[in-house]
Formats: sequence, structure tokens, C-alpha cells
Amino acid sequence: MLDNNVRYLQIAFNYDRSMVLRLLPRIPASGRILIEAGTPFIKREGLAGIRAMRAIWKGPLVADLKTVDGARSEVEMVRDAGATAATVLGSSPVEALDMFVSCCAELQVDSMIDMLGVHDPLQVLMKLKKPPDVVVLHLGRDEESTRGKMIQYRHVNRVRSKFASLISAAGGVGLREARSAIFNGADIVVVNLVRPEDPWGGIRTDSDVAGMARQFLETIE
Repeated sequence: MLDNNVRYLQIAFNYDRSMVLRLLPRIPASGRILIEAGTPFIKREGLAGIRAMRAIWKGPLVADLKTVDGARSEVEMVRDAGATAATVLGSSPVEALDMFVSCCAELQVDSMIDMLGVHDPLQVLMKLKKPPDVVVLHLGRDEESTRGKMIQYRHVNRVRSKFASLISAAGGVGLREARSAIFNGADIVVVNLVRPEDPWGGIRTDSDVAGMARQFLETIE
């Protein structure tokens, strides 16, 4: 399970298994690095893709399910495939959120509520029987190009005033944004691996991925 006293780097794979096989072995082994099976990756590769990641990576492994319903079966599936954490959308019905958090606790999987598109994360959390392990403040990929949109760090202190959940920052994160995330109180910084031709922020797949991972770890120390 994740440690409240540690600052983590989460590296997201959103493409296909061939990229995982090529790049994941290059990422340095570290208890501070979480590897993510991104939503597009899971849709493309399924549970077999998560198993392929687990065969390579021995550390924390996040399944970015963005569950909206059927929480128990989805958590069980990814846990059995090797995931140690999973995500649910904060806009899901409260019953699904409660089921998700409860099932994750039962199966010793870190529960992450992704607040993508949620105006007030605290209002969502206040309705739950039990808070999640992680609250994800997320600027969506399709929002990155909108001028002036940014990760809403104003929610960090509001959430922290009521709950002990870790805070994760995701969406268009480069080194500068990672520094800002930690400065604003985030515990986890999520960085996407991105192809050179793609417009999103993150670690370019044609760069020194291992070296960039180390730079991010130093930046968020």
C-alpha cells in the first residue's frame, strides 16, 4: 500500500503492448515509481496487457479503469491480473464509489477516485462511507489544449482538511508542472509517455526514458 510520507512518480502507458515491452524494462526499479496501465492501453490490450506489465514490473501497478459501475468485478479482475491500485470516476453513482473503495480495501488494492470533470471533489468525498486511498485531480487529455485550463490545486487543502487521502496530480505534466504539483501539495505526480507526434505533455518516447524518470524523481523529492 502507498505511504503518506513518500512522493511518488506515476508513469502512464497509453498505447500498446509493444511500447510496454520496449520501454518498461528501461524504467529504473524504485519504490517511488508507480507504473500505470492507462485507460486506452486497457481498452486495447485488456487484462493480458496488465499481466504483461506485471511480468516486467515488480513494483506498484495502477489499472486506470475509470470504473463507473460494476465496481467489484472490475477491481477483482485487475487485482487478479496483477494490479495493486485501480481508479474509479468521481462522477460515478455514490453506490459505485462506495462499492469500489470497499472492495479495494478488502482486496488490498489502493483505491483512486479520478475527479476528471468533477467541479467540487470535496462534495463527492463527503457523501462516501469511507474515503479512497488517493484523490486524483485530473486535467483531461482533451482539455490540455484549452488555454488557461490547469489542474485545480485549490482543492488540495480543502480535501486535506477533512481526509487523509493522498493527492495525485494528472494531466499534461512535464518537469515544470511536476514541481508545481509538489509545491501545491500533491503526493503523486502522473506523467504520460507520449509519442513525438502527439501534442500532449509528458515524457517523449524517443527520449532517454530512464534518465527522464530519474529527473522527475529528483524534481519531486
